[in-house]
Amino acid sequence: MTATSTQAPATQGIEPWSPRARPRPSSLVWALTATHFVSRAGGLARSFLVLYLTQERGLSPTTAGAVAAAVGVGDIGSQLLGGWLGDRIGRRHTMLVGFLGTAVALVALGSAETMAAICAAAVGVGLTAELFRPVGSAAVADLPAQERIRAFGLLFWAANLGFTVSAVAAGVLVRQGYGILFWVNSAASVLAALIVWRHVPETRPPTPTVTRRAVLPVLVRDPVMLAMAAIHVVYFTMFLQTFSTLPLVMAGDGYGPGTYGAVLALNGIVIVVVQPVAVRLLDGRDTASVLAVSMLLVGIGGGLGAVVQSGAGHAGSILVWTLGQIGVSVMFGAAFADLAPADLRGRYMGVASATWSVGAVLGPLLGTVLLDHAGRTALWVACSATGLALFAAQRAVAPALRRRSSAAADDARPTDAARPARTNRPGVPA
Repeated sequence: MTATSTQAPATQGIEPWSPRARPRPSSLVWALTATHFVSRAGGLARSFLVLYLTQERGLSPTTAGAVAAAVGVGDIGSQLLGGWLGDRIGRRHTMLVGFLGTAVALVALGSAETMAAICAAAVGVGLTAELFRPVGSAAVADLPAQERIRAFGLLFWAANLGFTVSAVAAGVLVRQGYGILFWVNSAASVLAALIVWRHVPETRPPTPTVTRRAVLPVLVRDPVMLAMAAIHVVYFTMFLQTFSTLPLVMAGDGYGPGTYGAVLALNGIVIVVVQPVAVRLLDGRDTASVLAVSMLLVGIGGGLGAVVQSGAGHAGSILVWTLGQIGVSVMFGAAFADLAPADLRGRYMGVASATWSVGAVLGPLLGTVLLDHAGRTALWVACSATGLALFAAQRAVAPALRRRSSAAADDARPTDAARPARTNRPGVPA
């Protein structure tokens, strides 16, 4: 039963609640899936932002990098702001603000003539483009616990399918000029807003104003949440070497951008094909164990970069870390959703999403410094060692995480009085 449904009459014959029940995705989940796909498939401009700024606007690489970094720093604020707004004005309204704000900011960025205007528009894109991520996760977290893993997995799959479409479409459309990328990206954001407006209901649990809490005092007294956030910051810092230092390593081996693009396309294809199967296989598995093994796989896959130099070797290493990436992504949202109090779900999911953004800032900085001063072998040995450390850290936090997950499942379980009686008719999903 979704968070927006009402209890069906007894004559409809709903099946009793079962912890092993596997309900079909609700209309809410399908609508969120559509917004994730559309927003990612239309997200053309950011991938070519540095090229646009240097080739069309004539900025230096350093200045263009600073503008791109401004967007990245804005992402961190966007995750936290999105979580806060989701708990204050609701999930649906925050998504609408984010998508419509992104459309305006992208048009402004593509039209800006002065450096001040470019920087202001870049900050605007950063602050609005990711507002939907924490509130979309909070909307899924509002669902019963037994539905979350499949729902989060579907969103992850749709986002990666959209990214694959975006990569192909951008390469074709950019031949018509960079301007078209901003307009298509903006139109995709408007389309995503329309999907939200027509098909996404509000799921925020009602909370009386007098009982609203600030998130910071709760967070500082929640060691499990703090530990999980710290683990994932380190994980994303390690994982994002695949998008920052890996292309430099492959260039050192004599491979051009086309080869790097091909091995990244392999990552997207594996996710699209394997991830739906992984959701079925991992549903019901111990969250902490899956996260631990998956982070170890990402570290091992990165570590293989120290010993491979052929294109096939790099492709093999990508297959290994992609399997780990899938495992983390399947469990990521559900793990943090189990930790979040009902009245703070948006802000907790905002903190969880911000771990990616922090890793996206730290990863390129730390990785390029290590590669430049110590070499590729030291970089990939560090990745393997980090994977082992993350495995140990996730295993250490596992008992506490299991207790919190069990408590969340107990909270979601209806009481005996609330469970509808079995009838002779087949069960009807709520």
